[in-house]
Amino acid sequence: MPLKDVAEVELNSTTLRIHVKEVKQMDKQDKKTSHIPFRLNMLFFSVFILFSILILRLGFIQIVHGENFKKDLERKEDITVRYPVPRGKLFDRQDRVIVDNVPKSAITFTNQGFSQTEMLKTAERLANLIEKKPDKVTDHDKRHFWILKHPKLADAKITKQEKNLYTAKKLTDKDLYKLKVDRITAAELKALTKKELEVLAIYKEFSSGYKFIPQMVKNKNVSAKEVAVVSEYLQSLPGVDTTTDWERSYPFRSTLRSVLGNITSSEEGVPAERLEFFLTRDYNRNDRVGKSQLESQYEEILCGHKEKIKNITDKTGNVIETEPISNGKKGKDLVLTIDMELQKAVDKIIEQELRAAKRLPGTTFTDRAYVVLMDPYTGEIMAMSGKKMVRNSKTGKREMQDDALGTFTSTYSVGSAVKGATILTGYKTGAISPGTMFDDAGIKIKDTPIKKSYAYLGRLNEVNALKKSSNVYMFRTAIRIGKGHYEYDKPLHFSNKMAFETIRNSFASFGLGTRTGIDLPNEQTGFKGQSKLPGYLLDLVIGQYDTYSAMQLAQYVSTIANGGYRMRPHIVKEIRSPTDGCKKLSPILKEIPPTVLNTIDVEDEWLHRVHIGFRKVMQEPGGTAYKFFKGARYAPAGKTGTAEAFYDGPLRSHYGKEPPQVMNLSLVSYAPSTNPEIAMAVIVPWAYQGKNDNKVNLKIGRKVLDTYFQMKQGSL
Repeated sequence: MPLKDVAEVELNSTTLRIHVKEVKQMDKQDKKTSHIPFRLNMLFFSVFILFSILILRLGFIQIVHGENFKKDLERKEDITVRYPVPRGKLFDRQDRVIVDNVPKSAITFTNQGFSQTEMLKTAERLANLIEKKPDKVTDHDKRHFWILKHPKLADAKITKQEKNLYTAKKLTDKDLYKLKVDRITAAELKALTKKELEVLAIYKEFSSGYKFIPQMVKNKNVSAKEVAVVSEYLQSLPGVDTTTDWERSYPFRSTLRSVLGNITSSEEGVPAERLEFFLTRDYNRNDRVGKSQLESQYEEILCGHKEKIKNITDKTGNVIETEPISNGKKGKDLVLTIDMELQKAVDKIIEQELRAAKRLPGTTFTDRAYVVLMDPYTGEIMAMSGKKMVRNSKTGKREMQDDALGTFTSTYSVGSAVKGATILTGYKTGAISPGTMFDDAGIKIKDTPIKKSYAYLGRLNEVNALKKSSNVYMFRTAIRIGKGHYEYDKPLHFSNKMAFETIRNSFASFGLGTRTGIDLPNEQTGFKGQSKLPGYLLDLVIGQYDTYSAMQLAQYVSTIANGGYRMRPHIVKEIRSPTDGCKKLSPILKEIPPTVLNTIDVEDEWLHRVHIGFRKVMQEPGGTAYKFFKGARYAPAGKTGTAEAFYDGPLRSHYGKEPPQVMNLSLVSYAPSTNPEIAMAVIVPWAYQGKNDNKVNLKIGRKVLDTYFQMKQGSL
């Protein structure tokens, strides 16, 4: 083949290869281009599948487990904890501190959802840092503690048969636990060491508290060293903290203690019988509250406003955040109407006169006396004193015990002290009028002993009947109130069937036989005789049938003294904002105003006649109290009382069905007799037996009024 042809062939061949190569490249590009939409489709399909799975999963969670997750979310909650603050103080009318708060170191534990094991470990660490006496640990506590300390040994006390019964659900966890507790031997309990018992004492305090509420672990005799070392190791003691607690102090010691009342301890907490009441008022179960008398009556004022802390917890109950809501503010202060120096002086007088009386014959049962001093125009109680003699069980010696509470919680027959109310009731009912005269000859009702005065007093009007304390004059008045017809040694009948109610209602308008309204709990109204035989109506009007308290007598004589207004007695004078740490009182928030409960609805002339009679009793020869009050510069007026009664005191059980007969002594008074500024009531129950009248009521009354006016003069 010619060279030219060969060259053309090679050229064509090369060209062909080039074309073939180009065709292959173009084919390859076409193939590559055709794969792109496929991959995009695959990507979109995959995303679709994934979203479908996600939607299905979300639907599954929402439908199947939605309620559970909702509950989990709800478990995250805000829990408000209220921390108590110091109580308000109490002052007397002269701004003297009566009840105060004394700060003291304390160690607390707050359960933030810890398990038993965690609390036990913390208790073991704390036991190495403080001293805690196991004096409150019981046998029951020891058994539970032993199981907690020795779980394997406790499990071994359950037999195989009992385990099978448990598996068959014939025994419960509670049943097994009880079996373990019962089978712990005395030797095993005795093996608990002193240190373990101390741990148990601490653990008991830990477990007795409530979640998120601080529980007092130790607040008595906490040393500075204990506070320092516990504070240093707080990081290793979860839930434990050091703080400042307080306790009530009484600068006047036992004076008026029974009236001031008490508060619960941190161990007692809120009284079980009033739990619901306090819980609805944001109290914690372990809060210290007033449990008696003034502390209880004014709890809501004395308790203050608690510090509020919000604990935010997660679904497991763990605290994840703490947020303060409001600062605490200690309780408001109370200023009392009482003058504590006067109260102390009256207490001392009663003690001295009771001891002196016990040295006289016929005083086997004499063991107590009561005095109330009241402003007749405002009802403010200046002093309310009660003393009771008790024997010390160890020494056998007689000791004086404060019983100021008895001035309104115990009642007695008081005798002639009520005759002022009898005369005024006679006026109101029309039974007598000013100047009505009666002969003092004894009253004899058929088949009953003669009823008479202590001596024949001749013909008397109502003024001299009060002066000389005629019983017969009061009997005659009662017969007229009952619309009865009296003949010597004949039956006595009343056509007025409401005579008892008439007299009692009238007496109640003075404060006798009814609640006085004093701002303290548990006031007693007294016993009302049940029989309505005519003879008992005669006993009623001379104070020998129904019973009355010293507080009732004070209200009664104040009503006469002030012109006929029954004033509500009260012991709290002012409510003040909390003191800021200094002794000076804070501003007044509220004053307790005088309260008129009712008027006795009598004419001025009638009341004037009773005033004259009361003045004659103490200032005129022949008056039943004249010998003791003659020469008194403060010109007193009043009425004495002696009542035959049956002993019903602490020795009553020694005398079977026939209790001994005793004499109660009383005295009501006000001074000065014109424009009076003080009213007084004295009761000495079971003052003597037989005819050994020791006049202890008059001795006490004279010294008390002397002391009041001397102290008043000294303060001017």
